[in-house]
Amino acid sequence: MAETLRGDGYEVDTAASAQAAEQALARHVSDLMILDLKLQDGEGPALVTRLRSHRAAVPFVIVTGQGDEKVAVEVMKQGALDYVMKDSGLLDLLPAVVRRALSAVAGEVALKAAQQEQKRLEREILAVGERERHSIGADLHDNLGQQLTALEFMCTAVKEDAVAHPPLAKRLDLMGRMLREAIAQTRFLARGLVPVGSDPDALQIGLSELAERTDALGRVRCRFDCPKPVAVAEPFAAGHLYRIAQEAVNNAVKHAKATQVTIRLTQTAERLQLEVSDDGIGLPKGRTDSRRGLGLGVMQHRSSVIGAELAMVSKRGDGVTIRCTLPLKP
Repeated sequence: MAETLRGDGYEVDTAASAQAAEQALARHVSDLMILDLKLQDGEGPALVTRLRSHRAAVPFVIVTGQGDEKVAVEVMKQGALDYVMKDSGLLDLLPAVVRRALSAVAGEVALKAAQQEQKRLEREILAVGERERHSIGADLHDNLGQQLTALEFMCTAVKEDAVAHPPLAKRLDLMGRMLREAIAQTRFLARGLVPVGSDPDALQIGLSELAERTDALGRVRCRFDCPKPVAVAEPFAAGHLYRIAQEAVNNAVKHAKATQVTIRLTQTAERLQLEVSDDGIGLPKGRTDSRRGLGLGVMQHRSSVIGAELAMVSKRGDGVTIRCTLPLKP
C-alpha cells in the first residue's frame, strides 16, 4: 500500500502498531491517516479515540477486511472520510480513495479559512461602524453641544438687557428654553452613539444608566443587577454587549407588554454573562429562533463577532430571557 501511494507521488510513513502511530504523529502532523481496523496492539477505533483526546483529530480512511463492513460503518460515524476493502482491487482503488479524501480535507480547510476571514471582515466592518459612531457622537457633544450652550448663555445675557422690553424678554426666555431642550437632545443623541467608554468598568456603568433611563420612561420598571464589580478590558466586546442589552430592553418595552425588566451582569474566572429578562407575554411556540425577527438576528450576529453564545428562553405568558455568555481568556 505504501509503495503504491509513493508511486503515485505521495510522501508516506508507516507504523505497524497503534503505539508506533501515536509516536509518529507526535513528531509531525500528517495530512491523512490510512488506518487498519485491527492493529498489533489494539483496534483502529480505539486509536482514533485516543488521538482525539490528546491532540487535534487526524483525517483518516479505514482499511477493512471481509466481514467487518458493520464495524467500518460504525467507524465512519466516528469521522472516517472513506473506507476501502482488503481484496484484490485494493491497490487499484487506494490512490483514488486517498485523492478523494485529501480533496475533502482541503475543502474543509478552505471552508474554515473562508469562515475565519468572513468573521474577521464582519468584525472589521462593525469596528469601522463603531468608530464612525464615536466620531459623530464626539462632534455632537463637543462641537454642536458647545455651540448651543454658548447660544443659551448669550440669550440669557441679552434677556437681562431686555428687562425694559417685556415682549422681547418673553421671546428671549422662550428661545432659552428651546436651546436647553436642543442641548438635552444633542447630549441624548451623543450618548446613544457612544454608549460605553474605554474604561474596564464602562459596561457596568453603561448598563446601569440604560436601566435608569428605561425606568424613567415610566412604561416599565427596569433595574440593573450586578452582584460584584465587572471589568471588561476590551472596549469592542463591551460595546457589543451593551448593544445586545439595549436591543433586548427595547424589545421588552415595545413588544412584550412587560411590567418588569431586569438587566443582570455577572462574571466568573471562566465567563462573563449578560442576561435581560422580562415578565411579559413571552413568545408563541416555535418563535424562539432567529426567524423571530431582525432584532434577534442582530443580537446573534453581535454575539458571534465577539465569540459569545446567545440563547433565548421563552414561555408563553412567562416572559423572555436573553442570555449572552462570553468565555474569558485566562
